[in-house]
Amino acid sequence: MWKAFFNIFRVKELRSRLLFTVLIIILVRFASNLPCPGVDSVALAEYMKELASSAGGGLLGAISLFSGGALEKFAIGALGIMPYITSSIIIQLLTPAVPALEKIQREGASGRQKINQYTRYLTILVCLIQGSVVAMTMVNPGNFNLPPASQQLFVGNQQLFVLMSILVLTCTSMLFVWLGEEITDRGIGNGVSLIITINIIAGLPGAIVELIRMVRDGQTPANTTFNLIHLLLLVIFFFIVTAATVLLSQGYRRVPIQMVRKTIGNQMGGSSTYMPLKVNFGGVMPIIFAGSIMMFPPLIFQYLHWYKAAAFFAQDSWGYMFTYGVLIFLFSYFWVGTQFNPIQISENLKKEGAYIPGISPGTATSEFLDHTMTKVTFGGTVFLLIIAILPMFLYVNAHIPFNVTQFFGGTSLLIMVGVTLDTVTQLESHLSMRHYEGFLKSGRLRSRSGR
Repeated sequence: MWKAFFNIFRVKELRSRLLFTVLIIILVRFASNLPCPGVDSVALAEYMKELASSAGGGLLGAISLFSGGALEKFAIGALGIMPYITSSIIIQLLTPAVPALEKIQREGASGRQKINQYTRYLTILVCLIQGSVVAMTMVNPGNFNLPPASQQLFVGNQQLFVLMSILVLTCTSMLFVWLGEEITDRGIGNGVSLIITINIIAGLPGAIVELIRMVRDGQTPANTTFNLIHLLLLVIFFFIVTAATVLLSQGYRRVPIQMVRKTIGNQMGGSSTYMPLKVNFGGVMPIIFAGSIMMFPPLIFQYLHWYKAAAFFAQDSWGYMFTYGVLIFLFSYFWVGTQFNPIQISENLKKEGAYIPGISPGTATSEFLDHTMTKVTFGGTVFLLIIAILPMFLYVNAHIPFNVTQFFGGTSLLIMVGVTLDTVTQLESHLSMRHYEGFLKSGRLRSRSGR
């Protein structure tokens, strides 16, 4: 493994891509720690300490997760990359329903470029909306059902602060989108997902410090007992859940494929292979989609003063967990429905002279693939739901802080494992093309070997 790591720096192109990615990550983290103009950092830090122990901290903790703690500092990167993710969700949902968008999508590369442009325009609108909500929350947290601040969180004129904050947050978020695309084109790939992953990992040192503090004090912030035995159980639980997450990310169902035999001279030619159907076909996207959607209901209901509805969507409520699980389930099948085309696959197999043993080419093959993928996705989605909701049970039942439980499953672990595996796969691919040894001494990552 170490040999493969050093081999990365022997390949000039790969070394340049890696260094370029690192520089962008440093820039993103810098933006996530630079406060917006007019913020009273001291007053905000004190308010966040008070908020951490209140019921309102759950929602802000969820938003802060994807911004790498930038929201807690009201940094210029407080919105992070999530407005772009939200816009992508909206465009994905509208494309099958709007004939004009569906027609554009079918135009190939030019159509995808237009769709991406529309997504960027929508991202600006989402940034303006989210930026307005966050800025007005800074001015008066009580309007959004949060505990009132003991002192003003900003300095200067209120209207100027709000307008300046909206402009800065929107510009920084759009900069993150561009930087993510640059990582995809000129870096090691997975640009947007990699930025989210780095922001999540940025909270890991704080989680470790919190665990050490709980062991030292012998209790959690909720005054429940916590000692070395509990810490050991958490560590064991972390490795078990991580292993299960890797299995979920790498698992697939093999569908045998037989090539039609052809006569070449005096020999009969033919071969057999298989088609891998991934158990978790959507990867981290259903989690990101569901998480971004779940940010809106509490904000909207709190703004409208519908406090009962807002309480239903509080992060520590059963209503939140149920709705979150349903969204993950729906988005898993939605992603499969939009990205997996059994009819097209069946036609391609027929053109290449290939077939599934025991299944007639054409319609029967597409129906078989559709039925098989539906069953595979159901099993993967159930597993995905269990892993996604586990941190919430720890937060509610064991009273462990959210900034710690988020690394024991759920969004954080799924994104980190998924993006890390994809990144390692791409690095291995670059090394293999140049006849260098990969990270695994025997075999390759399944996700790549099955392609």
